[in-house]
Amino acid sequence: MPTIYAAITNHGFGHATRTAAVLAELQQRSPDIKLILATKAPQWLLEEYIEGNFVYHPRVFDVGVVQVDSLQTDMDATYGAWQQIHDRQGELMAAEVEFMQAHNVDLVFGDMPPMVAEMAKAAGIPCWMAGNFGWDFIYRDWGGKFIELADRLSASYSHCDRLFRLPFAEPMSSFPNIQDVGLTGAKPKFTADYLRQKFNLEADRPTALLTFGGLSLEAIPYHNLAKFPEWQFITFDRHAPELPNLTQANREPSDRLRPVDLMVVCDRLITKPGYGTLAEALRVNIPVICLTREGFLEAQTLIAGVRNYAHHLIISPQEFYESDWEFLNLPFQAPELLNGSELDMHGEQAIATAVLDLFS
Repeated sequence: MPTIYAAITNHGFGHATRTAAVLAELQQRSPDIKLILATKAPQWLLEEYIEGNFVYHPRVFDVGVVQVDSLQTDMDATYGAWQQIHDRQGELMAAEVEFMQAHNVDLVFGDMPPMVAEMAKAAGIPCWMAGNFGWDFIYRDWGGKFIELADRLSASYSHCDRLFRLPFAEPMSSFPNIQDVGLTGAKPKFTADYLRQKFNLEADRPTALLTFGGLSLEAIPYHNLAKFPEWQFITFDRHAPELPNLTQANREPSDRLRPVDLMVVCDRLITKPGYGTLAEALRVNIPVICLTREGFLEAQTLIAGVRNYAHHLIISPQEFYESDWEFLNLPFQAPELLNGSELDMHGEQAIATAVLDLFS
């Protein structure tokens, strides 16, 4: 039985969901593969993407960015958290190398904790990774004391044996062996008719999905919804107010809907720059209203991807928080590469094929 040890950063939900989509594809094609997921991303979130069995192994190998919400970062807290991990790195690596060897791990798959490449090398196990940026890229842009941290993480990434570089990526030059693949993500589970009946949605009314990642936003200006009574809005925010034109998804504990599931009943998505949500939006061909984000360099590569491949509007946080949301009445901008190169929508299939080829 081949065994994959998948180490996933705990930053937000996007890394977890895109990796889980790859692992779900693998499991569907080869049910005998044993999956070990080393992350503190919520187990319920992983179960929404992976229908079969997996071993949940809660571990923390990196920090990502400490955030107030999905747009605001805390640089000092991020640096302090990295120092705590660095102080314990030898202990963490030794314990995980022992764990990998005890469980006969055949492949380490990372997204994107730098340390796991060193762990895999110490254990004598191949390490593959998949992503559109490394944490060294984010921190190097912050300058100052983060330059040394970025250099250290770049050196860790250099031990990775193979990187599957996703679309909307930075160069990722720390990785010695790079294969470009298409967008990864999940497919919607339900039909539009089922969801409209479930949530009493009308097919002939404009419908917008509000979703801002695992951390959401500190304060979504829901009062603006009253200005658009003919619209239908859907949110995953459990603290959203009761409004006549607002539907709260997953209000019932038995509901396990994901943003990609609701996209099939919406004619636009309002979101922040996040690979997972944007990739799935492009895969189902829904127009995107995307907020900009300062201080997190990946946002630039993602917004460039939205401009190139989606019908879109790009708005500032000020327009989202302080305006009367007249952007809802603006026409979408057409994709800048509409007649250009085709965008591969099947990255998880390419990665799964490569893994199965390795095991064969």
